[in-house]
Amino acid sequence: MFKWGSPKKREINSPAAGGGGSDGIETPARRRPRNTKALGDQAELRALRYLQARGLTLVERNYRVAAGPHARGGEIDLIMRDRDGTLVFVEVRGRRAGSHGGAAASVTSAKQQRLVYAAQHYLLRFNQAPPCRFDVIALDEDKIEWLSAAFDAGPQ
Repeated sequence: MFKWGSPKKREINSPAAGGGGSDGIETPARRRPRNTKALGDQAELRALRYLQARGLTLVERNYRVAAGPHARGGEIDLIMRDRDGTLVFVEVRGRRAGSHGGAAASVTSAKQQRLVYAAQHYLLRFNQAPPCRFDVIALDEDKIEWLSAAFDAGPQ
């Protein structure tokens, strides 16, 4: 009869697994996620810590808005506030390999339009909208690139 052995415990604390890297931010050792949702959550957490270490404060995570029954709405990964009061809408993109143009290149004009749509919806809660910008955090393998004011809300 076949018996399952107890799984070996492995700790992965390499930059590629999200356990630290060139950004100098310590993250706990953990297993590499096996699905895209877990990978995305891990990338968002790493981006959040990166931005907080640079003085931004978290306002909201994963803000979602629907456009209708058959239309795609938008989602903003992180909404942060900069030290000067600017509201920062952050799109986090992660790629395990630098092929296909890298993480930053994957923010297409259609994605930008969905982000702007969601940001406009979010801003409806303010009597007067604060200054805003759209940033992209690109995670390519173990490298973090912060593209401040990556695009604007004007026509694409």
